[in-house]
Amino acid sequence: MKHEARGKRGDDEAEFREYMVSRWGGLVRFAYGLTGDRGHAEDLAQTALAKAYASWPRVRRAEDPDAYVRRILINVNHRRFRKRRVEEHSAEGAAEPAVTDGTAAFEQRELLVAALMELPPKQRAVVVLRYWDGLTETQAATVLGCSVGTVKSQASRALAKLRTSAQLQDRSVIS
Repeated sequence: MKHEARGKRGDDEAEFREYMVSRWGGLVRFAYGLTGDRGHAEDLAQTALAKAYASWPRVRRAEDPDAYVRRILINVNHRRFRKRRVEEHSAEGAAEPAVTDGTAAFEQRELLVAALMELPPKQRAVVVLRYWDGLTETQAATVLGCSVGTVKSQASRALAKLRTSAQLQDRSVIS
């Protein structure tokens, strides 16, 4: 009996490992859209996957495991604002070499992320799910645990704010 349980746990771990490897990039991109910071995005994705692993049988049985894990990530992101964060500061004299990326796409992405950070969290989540991750309104509603109508109204309000964003207006990032 113990050998059978150990075999099942090994199968679950292998299944989760495969899931984790195949979804990592998308979760980090989604988290980046929510946070605007690559380091925080990776931390969020890692925490969300750790929580998913802890309840993997339940996640696996969900109608849409990807939506379940994205919901975990959104919840983790909300919780990070409730906790007191310690600011990270670089040590004086420890100069990092400057890396320049002169492409217009990089600059536009930075402007867009800055504009996204100005949106309320729910609107930001809707925009990232719909237009960054390419989910349908129904899929976004499932992830957020709300109605399709709420997704539509939040997306409409968010896009209206983004259209009037001074950062985006100046640079013609959004039409």
